[in-house]
Amino acid sequence: MKTRTLGELEVPAIGYGAMVLSPGIYGEVDDARGEAAIKAALDAGATHVDTSDAYGPDGHNERLVGRAIKGRRDEVVVATKFGLAVPEGEPSRAHPVGYAFGELHVNAEPRLVRRYAERSLRNLGIDAIDLYYLHYPDPGVPIEDTVAAMAELVRDGLVRHIGLSNVTAGQVRAAHAVHPVTAVQYEWSMWRPIDAELLAATRELGVGIVAWSPLGNGFLTGTVTELGVDDFRHNAPRFSAENLTRNNDRYAPVKDLAALLGITPAQLALAWLLHQDEHVVPIPGSRTPAHIEENLAAADITLHPDTLARIDEALSRFEVSGGTLL
Repeated sequence: MKTRTLGELEVPAIGYGAMVLSPGIYGEVDDARGEAAIKAALDAGATHVDTSDAYGPDGHNERLVGRAIKGRRDEVVVATKFGLAVPEGEPSRAHPVGYAFGELHVNAEPRLVRRYAERSLRNLGIDAIDLYYLHYPDPGVPIEDTVAAMAELVRDGLVRHIGLSNVTAGQVRAAHAVHPVTAVQYEWSMWRPIDAELLAATRELGVGIVAWSPLGNGFLTGTVTELGVDDFRHNAPRFSAENLTRNNDRYAPVKDLAALLGITPAQLALAWLLHQDEHVVPIPGSRTPAHIEENLAAADITLHPDTLARIDEALSRFEVSGGTLL
């Protein structure tokens, strides 16, 4: 697997997002299948594994990742996040999002940061977190204060690199002035452009971008025509029956181009994203080893400038119905 740098952290060009392995995301999944998927990703070179204490109940996803990497810790870059799985009895503040439920609840008070990290370390069964993100900014806490507490974790050896997720350019600049930020995680894909000011700020500061949902919650695979009953994507307006039909119709030219190139729509989406910036690292997730290998093969696809121009032309006419999720 080719590598890229996030700040001073070297990672595979394509990582692995483990969120899909917890129940209630894309329907039910058992832990044996989840562990097998993570091991397949590691074997194929996706040794940058992304999780969160908020994926699944009671740290389910972190614990799953911890079991899967046991005995292979030295080869894995472990990334996790905090702030949404608020401890019982603690207050929280609403952060608006584009999902049907309208908001998430966050507590990123400095006094809780070490408590979050120690809980994640126990879940993961490791001594230090390689890349530790604030999952969403807390509307009631200056981001500088949260990052100062994260910096103490770096000083004490519990965390190696600091990241931010779902933030603005101004928040990145404010945080970076307190402690170097290694990466910003942000939704970025063919159907969700990155904020131009945020991208400019990360480039100026030498901060990497980790693209979450680089396949548009699976839409950009070109295979999603309906959702199962327990699928979390029912909360995303883009996936309502009416919007899904419209979006598939508008995405057809991009799918046709992938077929012309002899690659899958997912590979085209990931290869296109890798061509947008030399410091962007997508983290697609899948439960199926064959699909994991398919996704990772995109790291070796070079798109000709003429092809990129054709993609951009097709995307300029691909107006997504259903808004954004941030």
